[in-house]
Amino acid sequence: MNGTAVGKLAMREKLAYGFGDLASVLYWQTFMLYFTFFYTDVFLIPASAAATMFLVSRIWDGVNDPLMGLIADRTQTRWGKFRPYLLWLCLPFAIAGVLAFTVPDFGMTGKLIWAYATFILIMMLYTAINIPYTALLGVISPDSAERTTVSSVKFIFAFSAGIIVSATLLPMVKAFGGGNDARGWQLSFVVYGIAAIVFFLIAFLGTKERVQPPKSQVHSIKKDLYELVTNKPWLILLATTITFILFVAVRSSVTAHYFKYVIGSQELSLPFLKSREYPFETLVSAFNTIGQIASLIGVLMVSWFAKKVGKKKAFIFIFLVAIVSTAAFFFMRADQLPLIFLFQITGSLTGGPLSVLIWAMYADTADYAEWKRGRRATGLVFSASTMSQKFGWAFGAFVALNLMSQVGFEPNQEQTAESLKGLILLFSLIPAGMGVISTLLVLIYPLNERKVAEITTELQERRKAGDESVRTV
Repeated sequence: MNGTAVGKLAMREKLAYGFGDLASVLYWQTFMLYFTFFYTDVFLIPASAAATMFLVSRIWDGVNDPLMGLIADRTQTRWGKFRPYLLWLCLPFAIAGVLAFTVPDFGMTGKLIWAYATFILIMMLYTAINIPYTALLGVISPDSAERTTVSSVKFIFAFSAGIIVSATLLPMVKAFGGGNDARGWQLSFVVYGIAAIVFFLIAFLGTKERVQPPKSQVHSIKKDLYELVTNKPWLILLATTITFILFVAVRSSVTAHYFKYVIGSQELSLPFLKSREYPFETLVSAFNTIGQIASLIGVLMVSWFAKKVGKKKAFIFIFLVAIVSTAAFFFMRADQLPLIFLFQITGSLTGGPLSVLIWAMYADTADYAEWKRGRRATGLVFSASTMSQKFGWAFGAFVALNLMSQVGFEPNQEQTAESLKGLILLFSLIPAGMGVISTLLVLIYPLNERKVAEITTELQERRKAGDESVRTV
C-alpha cells in the first residue's frame, strides 16, 4: 500500500501497534524508576560510579539513535522499512534484559565491567528495536489526526506496561528472590522477556506501512542530516523533549530512594483493613502504580482535549499543572501520605499525556520536511528525537546520582539531614525547574493546528497527482 492511500485505520491495527510499546515500556519504565536503585542498592556499586556509567553509556547510545534511523530509512524488505526489526530483534533484546539484571559474583572491577557491558548491550538493542517501532508511527497513516489517535493508543499501552511494572516488579523480585534480591531481579526479567517477545510479534504481524518517501528522492546521508538540522520545528521540539525528559528522569531516578529514606515504612489504617505497618516497597509500588493509572486516564482524555484546543495549547496547559504538582512535594512531610498520593495523581494525570502530544508533533515535523523540501526521512526524525530522550535521561540520572553522592548518600544506611534534603530537592523543585524551561520552549513551536492541516492537505494533493515538486517558501 503506498502513500496515496488515505483512510481511517482499523482499531485492530491501532491496538496491534500499541503492543509494541507494551513490550518496550516493560523495560523503559524499569530503567526510569528502578535502574539507579538496582545499581546502588542491589548491584552495590557506588552512586558516583553508577552516575558516570549512565552518562557515558547513554551518550554512546544516543549517538547510535540517528545511525539506527539512517539504517532503518534505507532498509528494504517485503515487510517494509521498520516492521522487520520487531521480528529480528525481539529475542536478542529479551536475552540482553536478563543479562543486564544479573548480578555476577565478581569483585568491584569485574562488576563494573559487567555493568557497563550489559547496560550498553541492552540499550543498543533497545535502540535497534525501538527506533524502527517508533518511526512506524510516522508511516502508518498519512493523516495527522489519525496519527494522534494512534499515538494515544500507543501510550495507553505504554502506561498499561507502566502499571504492570509499578505493581508487580518489586513484589515479584521479593517473591522470586526469597531473600536474594539479585536472584529475584534476574528471574523477573525472564518473565518480562517472554512477554516482550510475544508483544513485539503482535505489533509486527498486525501493522502496515503506508507512507513512502517521494519516488524521486535519492538517498543521501548528508542531505538527510542537513534537512534535519535545518528543520526549525524539529529543533524546537528536540530542545523541548530534552528538558521534558529531564523533568521526568531526575524525579524518577530517586523515587525509590525517596520512599526508602524519606518516607520509610509507615503504619496505616486503610478502609476495610486492619492497621498495620507497610514497608517502603509496598508504598513506592502503590505510588508508582497510582501514577501510572492516572497517566493512563490522562492519555485516554488527551486526544479529545488536543482536538478541541490543539496539540500545542494542550501541551502547555497540562504541563503547567504537572509542574505545580511536582513542586508541591518540596513542602510535604513524610507523614502526609494522603497529600503525597493526591499530588501524584494530579501530576501524573497531566504529565503522562505529554508524551502522546510530543510524539504526534514529531510526526508533523516529518510531514513539514517533506512539504518544505520534498524529502522525507521518518526514521531519522524519530531516531534523533529518541536520542534526545536518552540524553535527557542520562543527564537526569547523572545529576541525581552525583548530587546524592555529594550530599553524603550511602546505600542501606540512615541518611544525614543533608542527604535527605538533596533527595527531596531532586524529587520536587529541581525537576519542576526543568519543566518550566520545557514549557517556555514549546511556546515558540510554529506548527499549530491550522498549519498542520494546510501541510497535510497539500501533501495529499501531491501524492494523488504524483507531484514531486519542492516547495521553496
